[in-house]
Amino acid sequence: MTTKTEINVPLLDLKPQYESLQNELDAAVKEVVQSQYFILGPKVETFEAEVAGYCGCAEAVGVSSGTDALVVAMMALGIGPGDEVITSPYTFFGTVGSIVRLGATPVFVDIDPATFNLDAAHVEAAITEKTRVIAPVHLFGQTADMIPLQRIAREHHLVIIEDAAQAIGAQYDGKMAGSLGHVGCFSFFPTKNLGCFGDGGMLVTDDAVLAQKAKSLRNHGMEPKYYHERVGGNFRLDALQAAVLSVKLPHLDHWQSARQANAENYYKLFAENDLTRPLAALETGLEGGVVLPKVAPKRKHVFNQFVIYTERRDELLQYLRTNQVGCEIYYPLSLHMQECFRNLGYAEGDFPHAERAAAMSLALPIYPDLTAEMQARVVEVIKTFFRD
Repeated sequence: MTTKTEINVPLLDLKPQYESLQNELDAAVKEVVQSQYFILGPKVETFEAEVAGYCGCAEAVGVSSGTDALVVAMMALGIGPGDEVITSPYTFFGTVGSIVRLGATPVFVDIDPATFNLDAAHVEAAITEKTRVIAPVHLFGQTADMIPLQRIAREHHLVIIEDAAQAIGAQYDGKMAGSLGHVGCFSFFPTKNLGCFGDGGMLVTDDAVLAQKAKSLRNHGMEPKYYHERVGGNFRLDALQAAVLSVKLPHLDHWQSARQANAENYYKLFAENDLTRPLAALETGLEGGVVLPKVAPKRKHVFNQFVIYTERRDELLQYLRTNQVGCEIYYPLSLHMQECFRNLGYAEGDFPHAERAAAMSLALPIYPDLTAEMQARVVEVIKTFFRD
C-alpha cells in the first residue's frame, strides 16, 4: 500500500552538497593531480593542522579510515594480547574488530537506552587487573557521558580512546568530541557529517609522543625513511582526500546546524501527529508511536543519524521503503551476538538495552539538504503505518 502525495525521500543525498562546492572541490582535486603528490605531504599536513585546531587538540594524525585510526591509536599505546578494552556492544563492527585484531580482549558494558551510548554507571564493575583502555563510542553524533568516565580512568590509571567516528563537532560540556580522552578517532567515510570521496580517518591528541608514534606506525613504522624501529602498517591518508576535506571543513558547522534544525522539526512534527512516546514506554509498549532521540545534558548533538525506537520495526522499514522513504537499521545484531565474537563467552540477555536497540531502532533521513516537505512526508508515512 502507498500513501498519497508521492515524494521520494532518500536516507542520504550527497549530490546537493557536492554541487554547492563543486568549483572548489574540483579545483582542489585538480591541484593534487597536477602536483602528482598523492601520499601524505603538504595537503595532509594542512588538513591535520585544521582538524587539530577545530577540535582544540595539539596534534592530529591523518590515517586511512576511522577503523585504522582506532588500530593506530591502540598500537601507539601498546595495546595487545593480555589487555582488556571496555567498550560498547552496540556500535559499528570496526570499534571491536580493531581491539580483536591487535590480540586484546573487548569487555562489553551495556548502553544507556536514552542515548545509545556506553552506560558509565556500569563501567567500573567491568574493570579487572587486565583493563588498559575505556573506549566509549559517541554514537549517532552525541558524546558518551564523559565526566564519570574521566573520573574512572583517572582513579584506575586507564586510557580513554574516544571512538568519535560519527561525532566530529559534537560537544560535551563545551569541549569537542575527540578532545575528551587521551586520544580521539574520527572517520571521514562519505556518509559522515564531514565526508571525503572515499575512505579517510584521523586521530587527535594532546600527547606529542603518541602522535609521533602514530605518524610512524601509519607508514610501516618508518622513522626515518627505510629505518624501522617498530612494525606498523600502511594506514596513510591520501592527499586527494585531505584536499577534499580541507574544502569541506569550513562548512561543517553550518551543516551541523541544518541537521539540528531538521531534528527540531522532527520533534515538532511527531508531537503534532501524536506519535511521540516517552522512553519509559519501551517497557510498557509504544502503542502506535515512537521514542525520539534524546539530547542529554551538557551535549551538543550533531545528528549523524536520527534514530528512533519503534515497535514492528522491520515492518515499518519495509513500509517506508515501499513508500519511497529511505531508512536504515544501525545495527541489527549487537556485537556480543556476532558469530565471530562467540569465543568471548557472552550470551543473549547479557546486555538487554543493546539487544533492544538492535531490535527496535531505525534511522530516518536527517541530512542537511532534507527539506521540510520531505520531513513531513516521512512523518505522514509513519503515521499512516500505525493508523492502518
